[in-house]
Amino acid sequence: MASVERVFKSLKDLVNKDQRGFITPSVFNQFAGVAQMNVYNRLFDRMTRSSRMGQRPASSKESLEDLSTFTKQATLTLSSGTVAKPADFARAVTINTVTKVILGVSESNLVQIVYNTDHIDRIINSDIMAPSDNAPVALISDTIEVFPNVNTNIESIILRYYKLPQGINPTTQAKTTAQPTFGYTSAVTGVELYSAANSVDFELPEMYFTDLIVEIAELVGVSLRDKDVFSYASSENEKTSIS
Repeated sequence: MASVERVFKSLKDLVNKDQRGFITPSVFNQFAGVAQMNVYNRLFDRMTRSSRMGQRPASSKESLEDLSTFTKQATLTLSSGTVAKPADFARAVTINTVTKVILGVSESNLVQIVYNTDHIDRIINSDIMAPSDNAPVALISDTIEVFPNVNTNIESIILRYYKLPQGINPTTQAKTTAQPTFGYTSAVTGVELYSAANSVDFELPEMYFTDLIVEIAELVGVSLRDKDVFSYASSENEKTSIS
């Protein structure tokens, strides 16, 4: 995953190199999580555009593979057909129902997902498309509402979804709900000594290293040329491989 230490150091070096400003840890940490979310959302936008055009370019395939690390599954119990979305919910992939156990058997059906209240109203009131236990429909808004929600054997749902990007513990590589943070100690005023114990790495893969640098720079209000960032990142990668 992308190292918060490397992203901070690279951004600071690039900004100071051309005297375009000064990046402090507090400013960096303020925008690190937002930058990661912006890059994450662009992966979805790239796939959506490709899908609309009926194409599956290599870049779209790579985005899909990278996003797969953010997929999760949760079994959620319904109350009158409604359940809260998981705290880390970003986007739904699929929903399947779980019905009451009858004669030792529980059924499962794929749920049609809609996001528009007008659309769900038309489906509910349709003589042809009205939801049933065998053809359920879910409205995703502030909550998840599954229909039918009366006279139904549907008790819970299995939700497969993309989670929000969060952080990685740089020491254990374990996932954490904390946002990316550059932690440091300072033996000399103005000199930040990286502290892994107080840091959180980005959850996005290392290949988005340059994207994160550019995104944070733009959020801070600093204009960096992509080719400069790429050249710097390539140079740093060579140093790392040699050492």
